[in-house]
Amino acid sequence: MRRFGRFELRALLSKSARSMLWLVFDARLGQELILCLPRTAPNSPEAMSHWLKMANGVSRVQHPNLAHVIEVGQVEQWPYIAYDRALGETLDERLARQAVPVPLEAADWVCQFLEGLAFAHEAGHAHRDIQCASLIISSTNQVRVLGLEVAQEVFPASADFNTVTRRAVRESAEEDVLCVGLILHRILSGRPALDRADLQAAVQEMQPLGRELVRMGWETPNPIPDPLRAICNRATDRQARQRYHMARSFLRALDGWRTAAGQDQGGPIALLMDKLQRIGHLPSTSTALQRVGQSSAMERQHASALSGLVLQDMALSLELLRRVNNSLKQNGSAGGGAVLNMQRAIAMIGLEGVQQAARALKPWPGPLSPVQAEMLKSLMKRVQHAGQIAQALRPAGYDGEVVYLITVMQNLGRLLLQYHFPDDAQQIRQLMLPPEPTAEFPHPASLSEQAAAFAVLGCDLDSLGAAVARHWSLGDELLHMIRRQSPDAPVRHSEGDADLLRLTCSFANELEDALNLPESKRQAGIEIATRRYARPLGLGLRDVYNALNPEAPKAAEDFPQDRAEAARGKPQESVDPLQPGAIAAPKASALRSRLAAMAPPNPGSGGGNGNSGNTGNSGSGGSR
Repeated sequence: MRRFGRFELRALLSKSARSMLWLVFDARLGQELILCLPRTAPNSPEAMSHWLKMANGVSRVQHPNLAHVIEVGQVEQWPYIAYDRALGETLDERLARQAVPVPLEAADWVCQFLEGLAFAHEAGHAHRDIQCASLIISSTNQVRVLGLEVAQEVFPASADFNTVTRRAVRESAEEDVLCVGLILHRILSGRPALDRADLQAAVQEMQPLGRELVRMGWETPNPIPDPLRAICNRATDRQARQRYHMARSFLRALDGWRTAAGQDQGGPIALLMDKLQRIGHLPSTSTALQRVGQSSAMERQHASALSGLVLQDMALSLELLRRVNNSLKQNGSAGGGAVLNMQRAIAMIGLEGVQQAARALKPWPGPLSPVQAEMLKSLMKRVQHAGQIAQALRPAGYDGEVVYLITVMQNLGRLLLQYHFPDDAQQIRQLMLPPEPTAEFPHPASLSEQAAAFAVLGCDLDSLGAAVARHWSLGDELLHMIRRQSPDAPVRHSEGDADLLRLTCSFANELEDALNLPESKRQAGIEIATRRYARPLGLGLRDVYNALNPEAPKAAEDFPQDRAEAARGKPQESVDPLQPGAIAAPKASALRSRLAAMAPPNPGSGGGNGNSGNTGNSGSGGSR
C-alpha cells in the first residue's frame, strides 16, 4: 500500500506537467479526500513559505463555485491542498461514464466554472494549470473549481515574491481563460483539443506560441448552435487579441447564450428589457423636444409638418410608435397590422400625446460619457442616412415615412446595444476588424457582425431588436420586415409588399455599410450590394448613384436604362449593369470613379420625408 504521509493513496485522478490529483483516504478523518500537489516542489524555504501563504489565502476565498479547502499542509518538501471527495467527480470521470452532454448542459457546467474562476481572479488568485480534472461536478450538477494556486511558478530564492506573484496572477489569468475555452471545446467535440489530454501542452502548440489551430469541427456528437460555436471558437482563436481576456467576459457571452437558449426571455434580452424600463430606449435630442413643446405654435401646423419634426428625433419617433401600437393592442384592435406612418400615429395620439411622449424621454446623452455619446450620434446619423437612401430607392407608390421607419427598425438592435451596452458594442467592432496578416494567413478574414455579436453577447443584434419590437406590440408583419437580409443568403424576388419593403431597406442598409468601409474597399462594397439586389428589386447603378448622390445632376447618358425599363423585365444587362460587358468601358469607368471617390456622407439630423408617397395610409406593408 502506497502512502503519502498519513494519507493512503488510492488512485491517480489526473497528472499534468504542473500538478497532480490523487484520490486518498485519510484515516484520521475517516473519509476520502482529493489531494492536489505540484509536480515540482518549492526549491527553497522561502518558496515553500510563499506557496503555503498563497494556498492558505485561497482557502479563505469563499464562493459556491469554488471547492472548499479541507486542509493546507506539507509532507517533507511536498506541499498539498486537500478537498472533500464528497464534492463530486472530476469532469474526466463524468465524461468517461456518460454520453457526451448536450450543448446546453455543457454551457451550464462551464458557466458555473467561470463564475468561480472569475471570483478567484478578482480576489487576486490564479489557477495556472486548469485541466478537465480541475472541474468537479456534484450529483446535482453543481460545478466547483479545484486546485487554485497549486501549480505556482518556481522562482529563485532571492526573488521578491510579492512583486512576481502580482505579475504572475495577471499573466496567468488569461491563460486560465484560454484553458477554459479548451475545456468547452473538449466537452462539445467529444475529444481533447489537438489530442492532448494536458491542456497546457495544447496551449504550447497553439498559435501564437506554436503552429496549430483549435476550431470547432462540424462532425460533433451533438449539433452545435451557431452562437455557441462562435463563442467556443473565439475562446481559442489563433489571434490572442481576439480571445476572451477575462473570465467575466467569457462568462457573459456563454451565459447569455445559455439563458436565451433555455428560455425565450433571458440573458442579454432580459438585461436589455430591464434597462428599457429604467432609462428608456434612446435619449432624445433637446432641439426636437423644445420644438415639440411649443404647443401654441404646433397646434396650427399641418400633420405633415409635425411628423417631419418628430422624425428628426429618432427616440421620439420610436416612442410614438410604441405608444400607438401598444394602445391598439390594449383596445383589442384585431386588424390593420402595425401603425408605421408617423402622420397617422400623430393623428391618433394627438398633440398632447406627442408632448407627453417627448417629456417621458431622457434628454441627450442620458447616462453616456462624451465618447460613448459621440459613438451613438455617429451611428444614428448612419441610420438616418440609410433611411434616406431607402426612401430614394423605394418602389413607386410606397410611403416614404414607412420605408424610413422600417430602415430604422432594422437597426434597432444596434442602436439599443450602443446606448445600453456601449462597451459590448465596442468589443463587437473590435472583433470585426481583420486580424494581423501572417506568412501563413496573408489575408485573414474578419468576423461577421453576427459572429462577433454571438461571441460577445450570446445572441445576434437582430434578435435584440426583434425582442423589443415584439414587446412594443408591433405585429408579426413588421417583425418580418425588420429582419435584415443576411449578407450570406441569396436575395430572391419578393413575394409581396412586406418582402419588397424588407429587401429595399436591407439594400439601403448594406449600401450605407459599404459607404463606411475604407476608401479602398468602398467601391467594391457598393458593387457587391448592387449585384445582390439589382434583379429582385429591378434596380441598377443609375438608381444607386441617384440615391447616394441626391444633389448631383442626373446624367442620363451614363446609364443605359432607368428603373421603369428594368422593372418591365428588359434583358439582364439592363437590370444588372455591373455584370461584365453590361456597360461600355468608358461609361462604367466614369461611374465607378465617382462611386470610389464618394466619402461617407454627413447627413443632417433630419429623418424621413413626410410628404413622400401616399402618407395618409397606415399599416406596415400596405402603404401603396
